[in-house]
Amino acid sequence: MMIPVTPLTWGAAILPIIVLLILMIRFQWGATEAAPVGLLITVFTGFVLYKANIRLIASESAKGIWNALIILLIVWTAILMYQVSDEAKAFLVIRNGMRKLLPNELLLVLAMGWIFESFLQGITGFGVPVAVGAPLLIGIGVKPLWAVIIPLFGQAWGNTFGTLGAAWDSLAMSAGLAAGSREYLVTALWTAAFIWFWNVIAGLAMCWFYGKAKALKKGFTAVLILSLIQGGGELLLTQVNTTISCFVPACVSLIVILFLGRLNCYKEEWCIEESSIMNRAFTSSSFDDAPEDMTLVQAFVPYFLLSALTLVVLVVKPINLFLGQVKFGLAFPETSTGYGFVNAASDCFSPLAPFTHASMFLFLSAILGLLYYKRHGWIGEGGVKRVFVKSVSMTMPSGISVIGLVIMSKIMDGTGQTVVLANGIANALGKVYVILAPFVGLLGTFMTGSNMSSNILFGGFQMTTAKLLGVNSALVLGAQSSGGAIGSAISPSKIILGTTTANILGSEGEVMKKIMAICVLATVVIGAFAFVAVSFI
Repeated sequence: MMIPVTPLTWGAAILPIIVLLILMIRFQWGATEAAPVGLLITVFTGFVLYKANIRLIASESAKGIWNALIILLIVWTAILMYQVSDEAKAFLVIRNGMRKLLPNELLLVLAMGWIFESFLQGITGFGVPVAVGAPLLIGIGVKPLWAVIIPLFGQAWGNTFGTLGAAWDSLAMSAGLAAGSREYLVTALWTAAFIWFWNVIAGLAMCWFYGKAKALKKGFTAVLILSLIQGGGELLLTQVNTTISCFVPACVSLIVILFLGRLNCYKEEWCIEESSIMNRAFTSSSFDDAPEDMTLVQAFVPYFLLSALTLVVLVVKPINLFLGQVKFGLAFPETSTGYGFVNAASDCFSPLAPFTHASMFLFLSAILGLLYYKRHGWIGEGGVKRVFVKSVSMTMPSGISVIGLVIMSKIMDGTGQTVVLANGIANALGKVYVILAPFVGLLGTFMTGSNMSSNILFGGFQMTTAKLLGVNSALVLGAQSSGGAIGSAISPSKIILGTTTANILGSEGEVMKKIMAICVLATVVIGAFAFVAVSFI
């Protein structure tokens, strides 16, 4: 590959990302409107500056559409599951029941927005925690905008070792780390350490959102205990088994938060009446709408089913191997730019394994939940039709933005713009580049919506750069994937999942505006620590 890394080519590569940020944050455009603009810029620069031909652009666009459709399967099934619970008024039962178990409202928000999302991220991922978490938080009285923001923070820490280690395995594969080797374990340790820091930041940020300093003081003990279990537990388990290093601590924290609710400091009813994230009118006006004969356990039936199905299929290896045999994908020819940047041919690009995919677990859980609720009379006449009509109508608007963003990322990757972007930073900064290593991971997740994709895109590059600069590769790779985890909190495609199920599609810029500073600051701290640490290791 001989793509020149010049201010012009580098500026052209970052231009669509800058335009996206400006349109979404400064001008309050939704992702549906901003994504096509970013896509057009990417196509133009690909043709003019990166010497791509129409065949390459068409091929990468088709790959993007295929990947986007897989994502939209999750969007639709997650919305379907939400609509089933909404039609049965199960969210009101969950809200009322959790309020009884956790009378401290701050602890309730942490449970529904951080701990439950961590559990979902540990077993499913792919944006499911955000799509499912937003309506759950709305169900306990959180304002829709904050009901999207809080799960974005809640799920982010699990984006490397969650989904049973999918993103971590991608990093190890891309960087050439042999499973079980010293380099593998040290890299996992640094990655988990950086993620633990972010886990603490996420918990404290939620307290701050809820009630500033007063809530920080009240929630500090709970955050420390829960983060010790989640972040500390993950760090220890990475040295034993990376596959379960997120899932097990997430499960334990789900149990522990209920015990925290019995401590003297949390067992009494407590709230900040003027909390800016709570919709007091919603809570008081809809309190009595919940079905009186539905228990909290029954309200959670679809989620219990989701957890059971996911665990059985993903953890029981014989079942996983058997169901995973069914895969299908599209074939694509080899393409190359005028600079010789080659995209290899693929007989089965990004294969979909339908029986082990998150959308299948969501769909089955939604259908079984629908049948269960209908049998008990909680979904009346015409309810089934309303569930499907609403789920389709809510999915369609987000489809445009998801498809546009994914195509944009594929064209950037396929024309070499992504590589130029990363190389330009490294070439210009030398060892100072280590400070920006987590930003490369963040950038990858921002563009693709997936820490796994970010690790695939940049894992090899980060390893090569670390060796060329003569710095500790474990630190650099840890910064890469922890940055990618943080990036999942501001990824437009994940934000869209939340705004769609929260029914505030078009508010993506407002969501990003409120959380961007925290994510960037945390990434700076990780980068600065890594830079200092490489001088001693």
